[in-house]
Amino acid sequence: MSDGDAEPRTPAEPTLAPASGTPSINCVNVHKAYRLAGRDVPALRGVDLSIERPGFYAIMGHSGSGKSTLLHLLAALDKPDQGEVVVAGKAVHALSEHDATLFRRREIGIVFQQFNLIPTLTAKENVELPGMLGGEPQAWLTARSMELLGRLGLAERAGHRPEALSGGEQQRVAIARSLLFSPKVLFADEPTGNLDSSTSAKLWSLLADLAREQAMLVLMVTHEPAAAVNCEKIFVLHDGRVTSEILTEGLDAAGVASRYQQSARTA
Repeated sequence: MSDGDAEPRTPAEPTLAPASGTPSINCVNVHKAYRLAGRDVPALRGVDLSIERPGFYAIMGHSGSGKSTLLHLLAALDKPDQGEVVVAGKAVHALSEHDATLFRRREIGIVFQQFNLIPTLTAKENVELPGMLGGEPQAWLTARSMELLGRLGLAERAGHRPEALSGGEQQRVAIARSLLFSPKVLFADEPTGNLDSSTSAKLWSLLADLAREQAMLVLMVTHEPAAAVNCEKIFVLHDGRVTSEILTEGLDAAGVASRYQQSARTA
């Protein structure tokens, strides 16, 4: 939408090209500490992590291992105290606050556990919101939002506000919003934590399908082996470091849980 007396824009395409860059993530010696009660409490203690191709991946770790902190650094929601964070070819650790905002809006997708939908907006309007904030033409926003809602089985729910949607439907709206600009990388922070097991399983399968079909890198933080088994690789985080990697091929949820427990014991 235009500000002030600016002329409305009429092109049918977004004013900026869809997200560029490569679907990759690289962290080198990443440290992060927080000030608590007058002392520094380390959250990350030298994380090294590398993903060089599209796919569905997971970060697992016990509470306090630094999972969410790492995801926040990758998504430019915070900055490391030390080290390098490169996402989709961009040095995220060096972005200004303004550029970090644009990076989150245009070049990556983020899905949170709490959905973060605006209660006064319809499903369609919630999907369009990042483009509205960026001044994209309404014709393109309408076409794109309906395309995404249709892809996620929500076309008939486009005019409903969040209160009229189930938890699974709200999370799918949040996923559609994160895909508005066709990001190369999508981050999901415990995306099924507020959903029942049946709905969760459908969403895990959906994220895996999206990663494959759109050549996208999806990185999910989870503590659930039943979710992580849908990923091709799991990065185990222990006391602020990536201590091991688990390849899930040939494993079921019980097998993932067993490998994870073994990794935790030997960390």
